[in-house]
Amino acid sequence: MKLAVAGSISTIDVASSCIGWIRVCPDAERLARAAAQIALIDGFAAMGFASPERIELGITLTDDTDQSHLNRRYRGQDRSTNVLAFPAWEPRTPAPADAPLLLGDIVLAFETVAREAVQQSKPFGDHFRHLIVHGVLHLLGYDHQREADAVRMEGLEISILAKLGVPDPYRDTNLHIERAAAFL
Repeated sequence: MKLAVAGSISTIDVASSCIGWIRVCPDAERLARAAAQIALIDGFAAMGFASPERIELGITLTDDTDQSHLNRRYRGQDRSTNVLAFPAWEPRTPAPADAPLLLGDIVLAFETVAREAVQQSKPFGDHFRHLIVHGVLHLLGYDHQREADAVRMEGLEISILAKLGVPDPYRDTNLHIERAAAFL
């Protein structure tokens, strides 16, 4: 499906190999595209980087077994994780002329996302959209390894999610409060 992103055309491909996504969230593909679209618009804007004319992004909705394999192969961690981001673009590098910017892929694990939503008492769709936004921001070069970067990325996530009608996912966590207080 092609979506307009800040005056450009984006192709956001969503593929699913796990029936759980459709059973629990029949609108998963639509929600993923909408969240990714806003994350692209706001993520590029926050970087002060003009959005490329054409962007391609892949989203794969899989299960814990496949995600564990990917996490082991590419990160050396023998367990599933909620979202993995595989960037294909170096931030701030212009797209080739007359070619789309191949942003990369994000992969989400159904069982992990569902378990976390229950543990955090969040609606599945809200947690899912948060992780889509989080993954897209990673593809754009945002990170949370350092405290200042984490505060910046979380603030952008909160702003994007508000546009989607999703409450602040960090609202009830001490970590977010501690990080914010450290920078006051």
